[in-house]
Amino acid sequence: MSFLQLLERVRYEGAYPTRERAEEVVRAVLAALGRQLTGEERVELAARLPVEAAAVFTAQLPDGEQLTGWGFVKDLAAHLGGTPATARWDTGAVLTSVAQLAGPGLLTRILAQLPAGYGLLFGHAELKQAA
Repeated sequence: MSFLQLLERVRYEGAYPTRERAEEVVRAVLAALGRQLTGEERVELAARLPVEAAAVFTAQLPDGEQLTGWGFVKDLAAHLGGTPATARWDTGAVLTSVAQLAGPGLLTRILAQLPAGYGLLFGHAELKQAA
């Protein structure tokens, strides 16, 4: 998938009025995800993303402390200057496309690495118990 195809998919999924808005959301969500994901999963996901998306994702240094899914959404809302509800929408629009690019095996490993709350953001049932 090319970067333009990813943008069009996110634009459709998120019902964004322009490709520019979809690109803003894609870049913000991938940057935020890049601050959460580490290890082999990070490397493998970057290899499956379009080059432009991978550059945004890998330009971020992982945070020392991972955010829960809800924390991820709140952080994104603060970054985009929106509400948690719109940030949740934005996150879902992007991460469901990322899940398709990752494939089921890699996605399972990504979700195992992240704290509770990310399954639904990727469009999948939450299989972990909250601590």
